Amino acid sequence: MQFDFGPSCAGLRGSFSKSRSCRSVHRIGKRLVIRGAAAEDVDVSNGTVAPATSSSAIPAAKKRQRRTRIPDKPYLRIMPWNLWTILKNYIGKELTEIPIPFNFCEPLSMLQRLVEDYEYSEILDKAAMASDSCEQLAYVAAFTVSSYATTSNRTAKPFNPLLGETYELDRTDDLGWKCISEQVSHHPPVVAQHCESKNWICHQEFSMTSSFKGKYLQVKPLGMTHLTFLSSGNHYTWRKVTTNVNNIILGKLWVDHHGDMEIVNHKTGDKCALKFIPYSYFSPSEQRKVTGAVMNAKGEVVWVLNGTWDNKMEASKVAEKRSQVKGKQVLETEAPVVVWQRRWPPLEAEKYYNFSEFACQLNELEEGVAPTDSRLRPDQRLMEEGDWDQSNEKKESLENKQRATRRARELEAELAAQEGRPVPQYEPIWFKKEMEPITNSVHHLYKGGYWECKEKQNWSVCPDIF
Repeated sequence: MQFDFGPSCAGLRGSFSKSRSCRSVHRIGKRLVIRGAAAEDVDVSNGTVAPATSSSAIPAAKKRQRRTRIPDKPYLRIMPWNLWTILKNYIGKELTEIPIPFNFCEPLSMLQRLVEDYEYSEILDKAAMASDSCEQLAYVAAFTVSSYATTSNRTAKPFNPLLGETYELDRTDDLGWKCISEQVSHHPPVVAQHCESKNWICHQEFSMTSSFKGKYLQVKPLGMTHLTFLSSGNHYTWRKVTTNVNNIILGKLWVDHHGDMEIVNHKTGDKCALKFIPYSYFSPSEQRKVTGAVMNAKGEVVWVLNGTWDNKMEASKVAEKRSQVKGKQVLETEAPVVVWQRRWPPLEAEKYYNFSEFACQLNELEEGVAPTDSRLRPDQRLMEEGDWDQSNEKKESLENKQRATRRARELEAELAAQEGRPVPQYEPIWFKKEMEPITNSVHHLYKGGYWECKEKQNWSVCPDIF
């Protein structure tokens, strides 16, 4: 297949159903405005696509004032061989239980890091308004790619959640969704997550395997993500691709993602095939590149996707006319439309772990959260505040407490087996392992009750883990 991805319409408004041509680009003050063929102009100065001005705009509701940064990271000279000293004895082995030095960590838990998947949730809101299922799938594909953007300049490891640790994020006031996550298993580590808005519901079960290959660390995500749009009932699933962390021995750490991702609409049969092209020293133009195609139930290519996982994705609709060149079908596409554009963090973000503004808000203290919430984890809070020595001591104390709880649970199981009683199994608080009806696979599904308990401030079901 041959495609022409010209820049003529870069930054055009995100709705495929509107005009796909642009007339001119003008700078008004600090704003970059595209004069379009359609009625309104488009302001793309802040990295998003939105109407530049509108006299009939509805005033936004008063939103909570959130922080935009966290305290600077303490200055420590990071010696690459420190990590090599730890990992050299684990080549080819599983690494999920190996302690990593603090200078390779960041003050967020894995529960919080996974919520960063929704930093560009506005893509899903646009997808909910798409005119057809293939157009919607193009948006969903862009959303899946956007979740990798933050890793282009962040190589630090998040905190491993304790068993029973939770994290909630309620952004209904500004972003229109709320999310609850829980560490439902410790060996192997498994996170269950449920996020909902008025237009869509997304849930995932995340686990991973990791191994050290000598020069790089490889992480293979396990589990599956489910996304359902409430108006159409379209149900999508996909799995994350493989991640490599490079320069473990010498040099600056950097991340690469590679592999194939298939997104399936289980209602219509539409599919999207995305390819994350691996880094190559011999193809400098291909770095971080992602390509893909959206196909209808008949297997016909309807949309073509092209971009990079650290910057933006474009989608081009296949024209009705399909030509033949030397017996091979060549797809003619319309001008590309930007379906996702990254919001880059400020330059000073290097001082605070390269967090985006959204990431800085994840660990912000809030009233009324469950006592098991990651925000209340003392070692993580101390690290954010810059007291790494106290944080490390508290981290060891929490891990010892978790080990003691696990040993008590194991002794109870042995005693039950000796007495012929049913062996008690650990049960998550907010999720339950059930058969997922779409894929017919066992999955931790949200059983409800969290937000009701928060409203009543009744956390009697929560364990004491901190």
